[in-house]
Amino acid sequence: MADKIREKLAVLPAQPGCYLMKDKHGTIIYVGKSKLLKNRVRSYFTGANDQKTQRLVQEIVDFEYIVTSSEIEALILEMNLIKKYDPKYNVLLKDDKSYPYLKITNERHPQLLITRKVKKDKGRYFGPYPNVLAARETKKLLDRMYPLKKCNNPPGRHCLYYHMGQCLACADQPPSEQEYKEIVQQIVSFLSGGHKEIKKQIEQKMFEASESLNFERAMELRDQIQHIEAVMEQQKMTLNDQVNRDVFHYAYDKGWMCVQVFFIRQGKLIERDVSIFPFYDEAQETFMSFIGRFYLHQNHLKPKQILVPAPIDYKLLSELLEVDVTIPYRGRKKELIDLAGKNAEIALEEKFSLIERDEARTIKAVEGLGERLHIETPRRIEAFDNSNIQGTDPVSAMVVFMDGRPLKKEYRKYKIKNVEGPDDYETMREVVRRRYTRVLKEGLPLPDLIVIDGSKGQMNAASDVLENELGLEIPLCGLAKDDKHKTSELLYGVPPTVIPLDRQSQEFYLIQRIQDEVHRFAITFHRQLRGKSAFKSELDAIPGVGEKRRKLLLTHFKSITEIKEASIEEMQRLGIPEPTAKEILTHLTKEKEPE
Repeated sequence: MADKIREKLAVLPAQPGCYLMKDKHGTIIYVGKSKLLKNRVRSYFTGANDQKTQRLVQEIVDFEYIVTSSEIEALILEMNLIKKYDPKYNVLLKDDKSYPYLKITNERHPQLLITRKVKKDKGRYFGPYPNVLAARETKKLLDRMYPLKKCNNPPGRHCLYYHMGQCLACADQPPSEQEYKEIVQQIVSFLSGGHKEIKKQIEQKMFEASESLNFERAMELRDQIQHIEAVMEQQKMTLNDQVNRDVFHYAYDKGWMCVQVFFIRQGKLIERDVSIFPFYDEAQETFMSFIGRFYLHQNHLKPKQILVPAPIDYKLLSELLEVDVTIPYRGRKKELIDLAGKNAEIALEEKFSLIERDEARTIKAVEGLGERLHIETPRRIEAFDNSNIQGTDPVSAMVVFMDGRPLKKEYRKYKIKNVEGPDDYETMREVVRRRYTRVLKEGLPLPDLIVIDGSKGQMNAASDVLENELGLEIPLCGLAKDDKHKTSELLYGVPPTVIPLDRQSQEFYLIQRIQDEVHRFAITFHRQLRGKSAFKSELDAIPGVGEKRRKLLLTHFKSITEIKEASIEEMQRLGIPEPTAKEILTHLTKEKEPE
């Protein structure tokens, strides 16, 4: 343990608050909260931790803390700090899942929409629908039954939905505000559990239409009844009342947690949500943080009541969310809590084998690679590759792997500016110089390992720029390929030597994935540039002819030859001004000077 951390641990206060863990770059990598900062923060550096938590602790070189006056303040502050800094180890609270809701807008001509954002706009929201298909089917059903606005047409300009009987906003005489209010109330009643009553009303209308020999109308009403049964009646009844509830429970083992959420709407279990993630704090505190973020930062619509298991601090959650939070101890609600907990345990067990396999392919492979190269674990790896065809359109690309996984938002493409002809060494010099000059200038994180898709020559070029021009000492390795263009050798050191790796090892598979990914990214970029340069014509050099006019001319006349034979009047009929048409014909028909 570093002296700096030891000194800070000695003066930690025995009060509630939040702590922020930092790595060697000063980046905040984890945010947590505790009732007693003194005990919680010390626990990371003393005693036994699981392997996953040890990885976190190995990266910590400093920490800060913020004291709060209460535990609820600490919980709110923790959520806000996580949202602000997006720490990489707070996996569970970076989940941006959002579920669709049905919304009735608050406007002169109301609309029924599907939305994933709940806003304070006086609209009425119903849901959530974790199964997006259920939301769409429910909306289709309501669209058939209630003709709310579907278009932006003015009154009298009828849209397709008007002719289908599903939009009255564009009718010659649109509904009055009172008529709309009645339609909206029927939709609200339907979505609030009154679909059975509405179904009876439609059945009565169907019988009346049948007795009046209006069989076409009777068939339409019969179809509506069938749609109601298909969308609404298939759901399982779980409680006798009509209260909207969310039921939470969790299971944890080996440093991983699974949270199950049951969504109950109008007494029916409509769907569930499953989240599995690693955690580094106390299980109950992590679970409460999950629920807080679920509603406050992911904008889930809060139900009338939330059910949680004992011994969770339900009063703290109720104060935080301003919703009735309850722990049931008997009856059907307790059975639902237990069922959610049982599902969480089963889901966690099923995932463990996949989690362990994924760790072997990623973080453990990274750790093994670091051991083989005798360097610190290279959590951040940046890899480079060049691409060109006989020196034309030369490009380079960089990919980033973090903890053995591709970090695609940080991939970069480079057009080579200062190299003439097919010179891989100078190309590598240019792109490495440009990349790390910018990294130093903008204070971006440096990689723990640089991988060059190439052998000794490219390695030496990159190493020369890093050490002699930029003064950087970053481990650098090269990847050589065999005659089948497959990864064959890992090169490292000065001068570069082969690092023997078992071809069946996860370390070898990792460098193979990195090489394949950077090669794919570079080739794709090069093909894009070649495609753009290939799609050029004589029209590009003519003033007044942009992309739209070029496409218009080639679409209508099919070829440059046909354009040459066209008249100015024909071009004008396409909307091309007479001066531009004359310029096109003059340019295309003039004789080319011999080269």
